[in-house]
Amino acid sequence: MDKALQTMIDNMPDKTGKSLNEWKAILKEKSFAKHSEVVKFLKTEHGVTHGYANTIVTLSKEEDNSSEDLVEAQYQGKENLIPIYEKLIDYAKSLGSDVTITPKKGSVSIIRRRQFLLVKPATKSRIDLGFKLPDKPTTDRLENSGPFGTMCTHRVQLTDPKEVDSELKAWIKEAYEESK
Repeated sequence: MDKALQTMIDNMPDKTGKSLNEWKAILKEKSFAKHSEVVKFLKTEHGVTHGYANTIVTLSKEEDNSSEDLVEAQYQGKENLIPIYEKLIDYAKSLGSDVTITPKKGSVSIIRRRQFLLVKPATKSRIDLGFKLPDKPTTDRLENSGPFGTMCTHRVQLTDPKEVDSELKAWIKEAYEESK
């Protein structure tokens, strides 16, 4: 977090009368269509200056979910897929210290300089693994990207941890190497 923003958050109770978490709780109870409406509400109803009001609104929109929370939510009711997910993540991390794992609401991006893998629990019994392998022909196992569209060039459907085998690892490594 940028130092000026952190200072603003630290000073918020003195300057506005409430902490950021208290403001978030207040705003959670309300329903506004636009950012500007919330800023106006904080300024007129609570006497908050424009700078603080804008900061409160912006930070209130951010998800409080940790990476672990996002992954846990993806696999709720699909816990049988977690061993596959863990094998994929462990292998991806082993490729280099420049690998970043970025969970989102419905998937996990695995990035080097750019995303080279996308892990998505597609159904209760299947993970779809999306690849960026632009010049690779499709096979029975290494399909076209399907529902991933242009985010990926290929997809492999996984239903068992044993499917994280040497062939799959070779494709993962190739996608990693192409993303430098």
